[in-house]
Amino acid sequence: MASGRYLLASLAIGTAAWPAFAEAPGVVASIKPIHSLVAGVMEGVGEPTLLIEGAGSPHTYSLRPSEARAIADADVVFWVGEGLETFLAGPLATLAPDSRLVALGAAPGVMLLPTRSGGMWDEHDHDEHGGEEADHDQHDAHHEDHAAEAGHGEAEHDDGRGASDMHVWLDPQNAEAMVDTIAATLAKTDPDNADSYERNAARLREDLDRLYRRVAETLAPVVDRPFVVFHDGYQYLERRYGLNAIGSISVGPDRRPGARRLGEIRAMLEETDAACVFAEPQFEPALVETVIEGTSARAGVLDPLGAELDEGPDQYFRLLDALAGSLVRCLGVAKSG
Repeated sequence: MASGRYLLASLAIGTAAWPAFAEAPGVVASIKPIHSLVAGVMEGVGEPTLLIEGAGSPHTYSLRPSEARAIADADVVFWVGEGLETFLAGPLATLAPDSRLVALGAAPGVMLLPTRSGGMWDEHDHDEHGGEEADHDQHDAHHEDHAAEAGHGEAEHDDGRGASDMHVWLDPQNAEAMVDTIAATLAKTDPDNADSYERNAARLREDLDRLYRRVAETLAPVVDRPFVVFHDGYQYLERRYGLNAIGSISVGPDRRPGARRLGEIRAMLEETDAACVFAEPQFEPALVETVIEGTSARAGVLDPLGAELDEGPDQYFRLLDALAGSLVRCLGVAKSG
């Protein structure tokens, strides 16, 4: 019995001697690639909460009650910005008035590209889709709001096509800039763990540099081959690695293309001898099969969010490797027959 009391006393003394670690802040990230970068910076300190899981689209997502509670409890919320996660603007204003809200699309050092217009990046068949003009107007308003929020002024064109392309994470150099902002924000929010955040950020910058070189080597054999994407969501990847995308099936991921546009895409495939047309798992892959029927183009799949990849610090790296692999598999092989 005495030995038992001695053991308990020893455990109590030992426990009291252990250092007390500061509780990690409550952190929310909107989409998987952003969550991955935040998780990498927080590794060993805490884990951020991911809002959009699975194949949910940041353009049309609806918050569940548990996700709304996570936002309300958050000390920090990381998102790309209203130009991408349009569904978040209202909830952030009402649920997280006292939280740090960090739009990483506007982070220092992030290269912003304008939304493309002209050629097969524009829509020519507005009158084919009942009710789409109203949707288009609403989409334009979101772009204009984001442009003002990010300090770029109003959209340059009346139709909203002069706003910024918000798929910024698909450039690893943008990811490095976002990591800097993530680490600085967390250090301000949680000074006790600032050293850990900076160490993790330094490691991530090195990993991202290696990722950039690895993806460049993977893509080098197919940079000149023309291809078509489902929606214009890959401009940052294309610009960084010199890829040859020539158009998109749909102007927006939440807008179904009409018959006239599908016919225009088919004609373009025949004129340019495009090697591949890429679907996305979130949006009607069957449309791609319709477009390529009777042409020499192959069908492939690109997923800019990595929806099927497990969340976590490695997700961003696996996403870029997966995109490079998908491009090479489709562009590197000519369709037979």
